[in-house]
Amino acid sequence: MIVTLTKTEEEIARLKESGKRLAHVLEKVTAMVAPGLSTKDIDVLSERLIRESGGIPIFKGYGGGSGRPFPATLCTSLNEEVVHGIPNAERKIRTGDLLKLDIGMRFEGMVTDMARTVRVGEVTPDVEKLAAVTEESLKRGIVELRPGARISAYARAVQSYVEENGFSVVRDLVGHGVGHELHEEPQIPNYVSREMDDFVVKKGMTLALEPMVNMGTFAVKIARDGWTFVTVDGKWSAHCEDTVVITENGAEVVTRV
Repeated sequence: MIVTLTKTEEEIARLKESGKRLAHVLEKVTAMVAPGLSTKDIDVLSERLIRESGGIPIFKGYGGGSGRPFPATLCTSLNEEVVHGIPNAERKIRTGDLLKLDIGMRFEGMVTDMARTVRVGEVTPDVEKLAAVTEESLKRGIVELRPGARISAYARAVQSYVEENGFSVVRDLVGHGVGHELHEEPQIPNYVSREMDDFVVKKGMTLALEPMVNMGTFAVKIARDGWTFVTVDGKWSAHCEDTVVITENGAEVVTRV
């Protein structure tokens, strides 16, 4: 199937409904997070809620560079794990943890994707700042997007805010188009470089925007499981993601309750 960069009004209407339902699912999942639960417990709940909402988990069975399909409904990445953490019945959540929940689903043919960083109980001030800066950087990037803008305006806003606050933006992982499939063109970095495709944003584009921010260096590596990205220096990371639609008035977030 040839995937276009823009979607029709009818497709966007279904995408918005998908996003609204997914946001409600993740809100319920986030409320469940507590010390003592395993990341597998959270995954089981997520799959049940997605299917009850009329959706299909888009991550489960998704292929990747590891050669093994992803085995779960959502990604659960703790602390120094950046993204793509695999839920595990033996991995218990503890007070003070930073848990990244990344989730996606297909509803009536349209895919939405989102992520939130959850503070488990009381976290240290530097961890709280990391999570808050990551969330704010996404908001600052989103307001730069409108028809006729270049994607570098988004990337510059994210990178500048993150670095002003003493953190670093992950370079090896980027946002992406979304809608008919989980990963569509174009790729959307959260930093500016000479090599980036500085495309012009158009009305009808549907994008998954997702800053990943580290306390230390931006460098990451793949863990032994073949899926989980971790920081190379062992310092903690945060992640926030929303699916947006480009309208004539700017970027409309569809994965918010």
